[in-house]
Amino acid sequence: MIEVKDVVKAFDGRTVLHGIDATFYTGKTNLIIGQSGSGKTVLMKSLVGLLRPDKGQILFDGRNLLSMNTEEVKNLRKEIGMLFQGSALFDSETVLGNVMFPLVMFTDMSKEEMTERALFCLERVNLKGAENKYPAEISGGMQKRVAIARAIALNPKYLFCDEPNSGLDPKTSILIDELLSDITHEYNITTVINTHDMNSVLGIGENIIFINKGHREWVGDMSKIYNTTNEALNDFVFATRLFQEVREYVAEHGTIQQRK
Repeated sequence: MIEVKDVVKAFDGRTVLHGIDATFYTGKTNLIIGQSGSGKTVLMKSLVGLLRPDKGQILFDGRNLLSMNTEEVKNLRKEIGMLFQGSALFDSETVLGNVMFPLVMFTDMSKEEMTERALFCLERVNLKGAENKYPAEISGGMQKRVAIARAIALNPKYLFCDEPNSGLDPKTSILIDELLSDITHEYNITTVINTHDMNSVLGIGENIIFINKGHREWVGDMSKIYNTTNEALNDFVFATRLFQEVREYVAEHGTIQQRK
């Protein structure tokens, strides 16, 4: 579990995060949503240690990131997996080499052990047989799955995903959502996903944090988001005709069947 307590962050005198409180639960898909410029990316970067808040606490199972020394931060990062928006694969490395990278950096495994672990992770994301290909030889969806395999290579306790469906078609996006959800539950990971994708919100949003103008304005799950009275959240979620139709359906039928 990750707890955020009264986190404040400002840039050049302009406050971007205003005393954020949030809890990200173990074994659940925790989503951070909000409009561009809302502060959700700053929050995500603060969680992974890329930015240091001016005030507050970020607790990883009771351990305060902001009071850790260099060695403690290094050890914590071994427990963290990161899925970047653009996959961030090394073009000159094979799929296998990309997945092995964190194992080379952070473990004392033998080459045989690293290869075995990397192949296991690739099989887990349904990429068995693709290990000798290069990123340029596979699709965007496959690249994203390679990035997920790399993110779980160290068997992380915490998994951070920045816009995991960016640039993907709707069908592939659903597959990535379902894969992240399955991995979260199977390995009991604290998964935090920063997303604009309302299909993700409605499909796998078990714990949703809505950030608006640097404030945490709403917390709930995908079943509660349909009937929220928060005007800013309504404007964000139901901005398109499709989701207006979803809302009307829910108003008439009371719920909508969750995607399996």
